[in-house]
Amino acid sequence: MGGQVEGKTAVVIGGASGIGWASARLLAQEGARVVIADIDAAGAQLRVDELATPATARRVDVTDEGSVQSLFEAAVSEFGSVEIMLNCAGINRPGYITELGASDWKQTLDLCLTGSFFAIKHAGRVMGRGSSVISIASLNARQPAAGFAGYCAAKAGLAMLTEVAALEFGESGIRVNAISPGLVETPLVTPLTSVPAIQSDFTDNTPLRRNGTPEDIARAVLYLGSDASSWTTGEVLDINGGAHLRRYPDVMAHLSS
Repeated sequence: MGGQVEGKTAVVIGGASGIGWASARLLAQEGARVVIADIDAAGAQLRVDELATPATARRVDVTDEGSVQSLFEAAVSEFGSVEIMLNCAGINRPGYITELGASDWKQTLDLCLTGSFFAIKHAGRVMGRGSSVISIASLNARQPAAGFAGYCAAKAGLAMLTEVAALEFGESGIRVNAISPGLVETPLVTPLTSVPAIQSDFTDNTPLRRNGTPEDIARAVLYLGSDASSWTTGEVLDINGGAHLRRYPDVMAHLSS
């Protein structure tokens, strides 16, 4: 047990898979009590069963403010406090602007931006001094991608929401930061990485010449959740192998070719 977050309670939204699960697992290994929250309640419970430290599973729908509020109230009731919140919930409904349906636009913003607002809001209500709010943004928070209007707008909005929350929560000693991953190998991006031309384009535009892993992002989450980041707030960390230095691949063009 490493102990970097010993005694802290971490609420991980979207913790049943991908970045969320890798982060929940590492936080638990480093001594945190973990609440794995996900729309997939059964998947969250399976993950809890894999952990040796105190942990619990909760179903949460981040588009429903009452569900998010209940999540944090339950975490405080069970563990006494919440010191770390990680929100990994997200979705992308691609489509060119002139063809993008209103429902796809709304679903993307509801899940990626409004859901993040609810998570930050209710985390901030129960957290105390020294706590840490962490959101998963995206390379698309700064790099536009044709066909990703809703996702890019939502993640750019999340980056600014992070800065505003850092200003507002600073007096209470609560840190608020985000991480912007590049292409990370999770089930969500399998449809992209399975297309050789897309994978090659991402590799060519990543100076470190590889995809990220969930563990790459989890290590940044651990830093932001631990006291090692006690003077870090309002940051959106580019953890993407340097991909922010180049251009975003034209995914839609590859898919249509």
